[in-house]
Amino acid sequence: MLRHISKPRLRSNNAAAWWILILPAAALICAFYLIPIGKVLWISVTEPQPGLENYQLLITNAGVRRALTTTLRISTITTLISVAAAYVVAYALLHASAASRKIMMLLVILPFWISVLVRAFSWMVLLGRTGVINRVLLSMGLISAPLQLMYNEFGVDIGMVHYMIPVATLTLYSNMLGIDQQTIAAARSLGATRRQTFLRVFLPLSLPGVVAAAALTFVFSTGFYVTPALLGGGKTLMVAEYITVMINETLRWGVATMLASVLLLVILALMAALSRVVGLHRLFGSP
Repeated sequence: MLRHISKPRLRSNNAAAWWILILPAAALICAFYLIPIGKVLWISVTEPQPGLENYQLLITNAGVRRALTTTLRISTITTLISVAAAYVVAYALLHASAASRKIMMLLVILPFWISVLVRAFSWMVLLGRTGVINRVLLSMGLISAPLQLMYNEFGVDIGMVHYMIPVATLTLYSNMLGIDQQTIAAARSLGATRRQTFLRVFLPLSLPGVVAAAALTFVFSTGFYVTPALLGGGKTLMVAEYITVMINETLRWGVATMLASVLLLVILALMAALSRVVGLHRLFGSP
């Protein structure tokens, strides 16, 4: 009888201990994350006057719509290209020798040590009208005039893809490491070719990693500021840069916080939809 009574008490004591350990982190999240987000949402419906006037700009204001659609379009393109390229790199990492894997992993991680500002300026040197790429193409006689590779969406896409490929690669590689190689060996032993094994066994098992990499890449891409500002040259205006203009130049805090809130709601809706298809615990590795 005493044993049956002690077990629930032990569980309740363990639960209380866990909550005590979690409280400091929860307090920090509330203070530095939830409360500021609540403040942003509040300003978006109270400035310059209470109501949904700022959100009506999504329908009535062409500039706001253009910034939002440009952000979603560039983020989608960046996600598709980055995940596709990262899948190839992660697959090569998985099947490389130990020595080659160390070198390849160093090359994947190396961009994280370089500032995003430095990366953007490097691409400006490469993509400019007098940059390295145009000079090489002109010297080879492949073009008769410099190409406009910068100050447009093309340049922004290149800079953002370059930044996001390492993020997507590490996400995919960690997922691929968790795939049981015995299932691959079993498929081969049953007569499946390498192509059949990849398409019917490996690829389906790696799809949670693909979804996770795509989700992370898209979420990060919607908030880019430095890369579009430099490589877009003000001609490709994404939401983050538009928000900066609203705050620093026009002082329209209501519009700025409205756009930030819309991005937040889009991301939350995306994660909710993904959780119904795959499950967030599978996306990010929770047991």
